[in-house]
Amino acid sequence: MSSHRLQARTQSARRAETRAAILAAGADAFAEDGLAGARTDSIAAAAGVNKAMLYYYFKSKDQLFEAVVQDHFEDFNRRAMAVLEAPGPAAPILLAYVGLHFDFISTRRRYGCLYQQMMMTGGKPLERLVKKYFAPRSEAIDRLLDRGMRSGEFRRADRRHTAISIIALIVFYFSAGRVMELMGNTEAFTDATLKKRKQEVLEFIRHALFTDPSAN
Repeated sequence: MSSHRLQARTQSARRAETRAAILAAGADAFAEDGLAGARTDSIAAAAGVNKAMLYYYFKSKDQLFEAVVQDHFEDFNRRAMAVLEAPGPAAPILLAYVGLHFDFISTRRRYGCLYQQMMMTGGKPLERLVKKYFAPRSEAIDRLLDRGMRSGEFRRADRRHTAISIIALIVFYFSAGRVMELMGNTEAFTDATLKKRKQEVLEFIRHALFTDPSAN
């Protein structure tokens, strides 16, 4: 490899590392202080760069916020689509997806407020996220449910509302986390409690949707 190519590859790797560091620092800051409260100088310091470098990679704090949320969804969608589009019986694939979704949120639950902020803010950033990530995943879930209903693995039901109910079972627990803590449920997010909650979600889906809940 020529020295020019090696230098170019090294620079590219450094840029990727710098961008990743800013995204990670931004995610922590937005989760802690929200979009309005997060300070770009603090984010830059946490990432180990100056503020000018932050604005070189992301033109504004809003753009950084959108990039942080998109980074999370890109990671999740890559894993989710691989599961949802796998061949084979629909029932175990659905359970695998639900388990993946639950675990993904479990390990990133402090970032839940980022998604809520994006949903409430709306506008073009949300439109872009919906088109790029939400819509393809929703369509894949719909196809899986349709396949399971046609094969007899799932009972016949409205697919759209079934998908909404499944996602709500996964997401609501984490969205209500602060409320549960204020109500005295201080162990809501221990490893043992999360394991139990995941089992309950999977069991609920089996009995609500599967024609044979004991299968898979």
